Amino acid sequence: MRIVMFGTGPFAVPTFEALLASDHDVCALYTRPIADSGNRRKSAANPTRDVAEAKGLVIHEPIDANAADSIAVLQELQADLFVVCDYGQILSRECLGSAKKGGINLHGSLLPKYRGAAPINWCLYNGDQVTGITIIHMTAKLDGGPCLATRELPVTDQDTSESIEPKLAQLGVAAVVDSIGLLGKWDGEAAIGESQDQALATKAPRLKKSDGLLDWQRPAVQLFNQIRAFQPWPGSFTNWHAPKKKQPMRLIVHRAIVVDRDSLEAPPAAVDAGQVAFCDKEKLLVQTGDGLLSIEAVQPAGKKNMPIADFLRGNPPAVGDRFI
Repeated sequence: MRIVMFGTGPFAVPTFEALLASDHDVCALYTRPIADSGNRRKSAANPTRDVAEAKGLVIHEPIDANAADSIAVLQELQADLFVVCDYGQILSRECLGSAKKGGINLHGSLLPKYRGAAPINWCLYNGDQVTGITIIHMTAKLDGGPCLATRELPVTDQDTSESIEPKLAQLGVAAVVDSIGLLGKWDGEAAIGESQDQALATKAPRLKKSDGLLDWQRPAVQLFNQIRAFQPWPGSFTNWHAPKKKQPMRLIVHRAIVVDRDSLEAPPAAVDAGQVAFCDKEKLLVQTGDGLLSIEAVQPAGKKNMPIADFLRGNPPAVGDRFI
């Protein structure tokens, strides 16, 4: 097939590289443009661009892929299929119509669960034990097309969004190849794939900075899930309020674990949610709405990420100090 790849971020790279190494004719890459600030162009990580440049592939970077001039260029390419992954823009029905068999999208969830821009993050945030990828035949509705292939991946307590993403990216390669083969035999008219159950659809909206604020009224297990879900951005952060400090200290919590109260040698103090229940030279326990959270690694404002023992040497909280 003659294919146009639509991709920007790292999630698209394994599939892009596999297609370039295949017998298919990948004729161009469509990617998001580098931000332009006045007369200075900001550098931006775009690993799909790097792959395309190394292969000498034609690169298009329209501000709006759905604009008339962009669609005209796509029509001239005479593609059989668009392969879309981690592109950053929803393609219109008119845009998808520029390829003989439309487009397929590699999505990082088991659709219809987690439709939207941040499926991996929200999967971990909600504590799911299984995730996966879905290949959909694209429609103008966000992640709403029929499913051509799915693959599952177990989620462990050690996984973060950073560790899950490359696993899913690799998992998607064979599924994309299989789906292209399925479309190669498609007559363009018959129903294809499995329709999504709209009643089971959930949303995975784009992350905001404010999503990272730790609400200590929530249970410890939910805060544990949030911390591993929102890495590296927006991070999970809190503000340490201590009577001896004039200003609260902002901390990004990089790692934490849920602590079983019964496993402790000495019972921690009975305090309210968000207060320090125990602290020594190596351990910091904070009471949550349900259970204790042991803070394992933090990053104070303007400093590097550090193990909690390093932080405590210069910043020992007292029992009763509050995190907000």
